[in-house]
Amino acid sequence: MSAFGFGEHSPELGYRVLDERVMRASASIMLLLGIVAFINAFILRNYIVIPFVAGFLMLNFIIGIFVGSRFAPTILLGRLLTLGQSPLPIGAVQKKFAWGLGLGLSLAIFGLSLFLLGNEAFFGPVCMLCLVCLALLYLETAFGICVGCKLYGLGLRIKLISPPPVAPNCMGDSCKVN
Repeated sequence: MSAFGFGEHSPELGYRVLDERVMRASASIMLLLGIVAFINAFILRNYIVIPFVAGFLMLNFIIGIFVGSRFAPTILLGRLLTLGQSPLPIGAVQKKFAWGLGLGLSLAIFGLSLFLLGNEAFFGPVCMLCLVCLALLYLETAFGICVGCKLYGLGLRIKLISPPPVAPNCMGDSCKVN
C-alpha cells in the first residue's frame, strides 16, 4: 500500500477511500482559518491576512492532491482530532475532484489578493470568492454536503468526465455516480 496518492486503496471495496470523519474535520479546520481571514480582512480591514491563509490552503491542497492526502496539514490535524473514532470510508475520487476545485479557488484568492494588496477599493472579487469558499466549507463541515463531489457526479452523468473503473459513491449516496 502506497503512502502517496489521494486516499488509501481498500482491498475490500476495490478503490481508494478516505475517512469521512477526517475529511470533515479537515474542512472544519479550513473553515475556521477562512473565517479568521474573512473577519480580519473584511471587517477589521487587515487585508494582509488573506494571502497568508489562501497561500496555506493552496499549499494544503497541493500537498494533498499531488504528494498524498495523508501528508496534507489539515488532514494530519483532522486525524488527530478524530483519533479513537471508527473510520467511515468514502470514495476518494470525488474528494480529489473537490479538492481540485478548492485548489482553484484558493489559487484565485491568493493571486487576486496579492495583485490587489494595497488597493482595498477593488477587494470585492476577493471577498466574493472568500464567501463562496466559506459557504462550501460550511456545507461540508455542518451537513456533510460535498458540493465538489456533487459536481463530479454531474460531470459523469453528462459525460464531461470519464468514469473510473470502479465508481464509489459519496457519504450516504449523496452524489451517487453509478
